[in-house]
Amino acid sequence: MRQLPLVEQAMGRQTTALLRQLEATCTSADDLAQATVESFNTHPDAEIITSFPGLGSLTGARVLAEIGDDRSRFTDAKGLKAFAGTAPVTRASGRSVAVLARRVKNQRLASAGYVWAFSALTASPGARAHYDRRRKTKDRHTAAQRNLFNRLLGCLHHCLTHDIHYDETTAFPAPTSPAREAAA
Repeated sequence: MRQLPLVEQAMGRQTTALLRQLEATCTSADDLAQATVESFNTHPDAEIITSFPGLGSLTGARVLAEIGDDRSRFTDAKGLKAFAGTAPVTRASGRSVAVLARRVKNQRLASAGYVWAFSALTASPGARAHYDRRRKTKDRHTAAQRNLFNRLLGCLHHCLTHDIHYDETTAFPAPTSPAREAAA
């Protein structure tokens, strides 16, 4: 498994040069992440956004960058959900009705949303229960995750519009059972 000494030296120098490039790239990525966090933390909406389960400074910065901070851009949560691609598309023709996932969307926001929804599963009991309910209704993982992201986006729109922090009990109220309603 050996090569000629000159070939081994050349390969060693090439590997060293590639490692230096990788180190420079990693350092630049770390610097960019730090600058993003510092800039995001000075934004007026940073506290509201990071109050959500699963949204840290980097993912929150990505979500904010994609939706923008113009409150008049999305007049209601439906517009934001359609922009993110979480709102389903219903196609009806005669007697057939098909509910499909939206293909035209802001892909960067959708990608950040799936990371957000996945992180929220461990950070929020309400999000976990919502996801588990969707899975029990035979939704696949991606569909259940998209539905959870849809729910979280609606909550985010509400919180940003009303300038309030996320509240777990409001976002995911405890389900009422028929026995509990009959007793009341």
